[in-house]
Amino acid sequence: MTEDYKPTDNAIAERINGIIKTEWLYRKQKPGTIEEAREEIDRDITFYNTQRPHMSNGMLTPEQAHHMQGELTRCWKNKIYHKQDKRE
Repeated sequence: MTEDYKPTDNAIAERINGIIKTEWLYRKQKPGTIEEAREEIDRDITFYNTQRPHMSNGMLTPEQAHHMQGELTRCWKNKIYHKQDKRE
């Protein structure tokens, strides 16, 4: 799904796939045909990219963020993992 073969790119793609599944696909009735499924998924992806605001983009849609000039302000925090003490 990614072009650069970077592990972090795959994580982003998997996050998007998970959002689409949990917010739309799992809440809908199973489509009758493959063509109906394709049309439904296409509508969901279009909505996700053009109408659904994202917290990580400062509540812009991905389409709005893509067309902006300059850098977006980062709206998320990195998870910091700490070593756990192994006490016996």
